[in-house]
Amino acid sequence: MGIGKPHLEFAPLDMDEGWEEPPGYPPGMQQKVLTSDLDEENKTGSRSRFLRLLPGVYSTAPFIHDHWEEVYLVEGDLIVGNDINGNGGEKFHAPTYACRPPGVYHGPFKSDGGCVMFELHYYYTPETET
Repeated sequence: MGIGKPHLEFAPLDMDEGWEEPPGYPPGMQQKVLTSDLDEENKTGSRSRFLRLLPGVYSTAPFIHDHWEEVYLVEGDLIVGNDINGNGGEKFHAPTYACRPPGVYHGPFKSDGGCVMFELHYYYTPETET
């Protein structure tokens, strides 16, 4: 089991610096991890991050993962379900929210004007009653 997330109090966030491209994401999709003890191998923990899409950036295939994901579109536009050339899909504007259980295909994604999302990723197994 991991050490868990740290205790953090309110502090300013630099929304210009500290962005990185997550492995497997197209260029122009960038994350800023706030806290994480997510362990995908042992299926434990959680991660809080911002994900941004620069204007005109799009993915070409759906995403799938084995953890829960909650997404809040903070600013901008997000197009869901575009084709391999970035055409089509359904456009959403901030504020919007999604909650996805493990194993759900979602995307591909595009943003015409750019967007910023706040995401929570976590493993959750409900306790069984005895």
